[in-house]
Amino acid sequence: MNNRIFIIAVLFIALTSSHLVKGQDRFPDGTAVSDWFKKVEPTHIDKLGKSYRITDFGVVQDSTLLQTEKIQAVIDKAHAAGGGVVVVPKGIFLSGSLFFKPKTHLHLEEGAVLKGSDDISHFELLTTRIEGETVKYFAALVNADKVDGFTVSGKGTLDGNGLRYWKAFWLRRKFNPDCTNKDEMRPRILYVSNSKDVQVSGIHMKNSPFWTSHYYRCENVKLIDLHITAPKEPVKAPSSDAIDLDDCHNVLIKNCYMSVNDDAIALKGGKGPTADKDPNNGPNYNIIIEDCTFGFCHSTLTCGSESIHSYNVIYRNNTLDGAKRMLQLKMRPDTPQEYEHILIENVKGTADIMLFIRPWTQFFDLKGEEGIKLSYARNIVLRNIELECDVLFDVSNANQYQLSNFTFENMHIKAKRPHINQDYIQNFTLKNVVVNGKEVAQK
Repeated sequence: MNNRIFIIAVLFIALTSSHLVKGQDRFPDGTAVSDWFKKVEPTHIDKLGKSYRITDFGVVQDSTLLQTEKIQAVIDKAHAAGGGVVVVPKGIFLSGSLFFKPKTHLHLEEGAVLKGSDDISHFELLTTRIEGETVKYFAALVNADKVDGFTVSGKGTLDGNGLRYWKAFWLRRKFNPDCTNKDEMRPRILYVSNSKDVQVSGIHMKNSPFWTSHYYRCENVKLIDLHITAPKEPVKAPSSDAIDLDDCHNVLIKNCYMSVNDDAIALKGGKGPTADKDPNNGPNYNIIIEDCTFGFCHSTLTCGSESIHSYNVIYRNNTLDGAKRMLQLKMRPDTPQEYEHILIENVKGTADIMLFIRPWTQFFDLKGEEGIKLSYARNIVLRNIELECDVLFDVSNANQYQLSNFTFENMHIKAKRPHINQDYIQNFTLKNVVVNGKEVAQK
């Protein structure tokens, strides 16, 4: 009897343990998702030190008066005193580039607008990171470098005031169609670099002249309850990416709304034929994007166009409302790239294109080297997808990259162009893929 009880107990423990392991949240490569991703807490500014209300230090509510130096003085005062929270009250405050220091934070009260100047000379020219390169370019409106624990919080707004920049960009493009994105000088709204334990929550970021928010070499980043917008009309906001992750890991993007005139979320990291050997570049990994809504954007999630390695990406429980593309892999012929272990699941809504994979040749430069750089996309799973789209599978078969180990599972799609070119992907698995009411057969 005792032996029988022992055997039953062992079996019970084994079954229970197996269930726990199977049910544990894991990244696509099988590694466990840490509890850090599950703990989402609001920013409590009362726990971050003394509050420094900018209007208590000579800053006035005047949307036409540039007050960069006075606002920077408040940040510097908080830093000198050991840290604290720079509070922007209700009202519109005009500024050029601001630089937050260690142990300082930004809080935007409801009705507060920190508005960027539309004169590029009000933004510092310095060595920074932009479009996969470390170069001299313009600082953002809000900058934080080596500020561990940095937070931006509240119900207010960072307004990039981009209209004048957008008009100048499109005018330059008419004059010189080959001009690059950087040729028309434009600042970003928010740039955080070389920092750990960052949280940006609650605020609205809008009308960015260039990328809206950019994170470079950051670890443990939570982007929560953000509302990020830039228009597609009447004047398009060029390159107004909502969130650019550049050599970052452990990133949670949750409960955000994004509608911009470029990619909503783009994974960056470097470009060029030797990008994988450049110490300034690096991979993005351990990224979770969940419970978000995407309005108009060029793509809800893009790998590239300046990226060398992105992996362990989970994109789940998201809604699309008029996006151009759900998932886009930009394959640069001048850059060795690896996109792998990406999971897209529990997605619903509308988009022009579900999956887009094509050579990306805009502004590429082999820098004198001969031949293209071979790239790879592999171990990519799309499952539990309910989508209405024009094109289901916009994938080009090219000799510059290899596509392998893709899975489409439990998909119910309505598409005007429903064809899937299964021959373009090695080890392509289809399970319960229903398109326009008919199940797609596995080849």
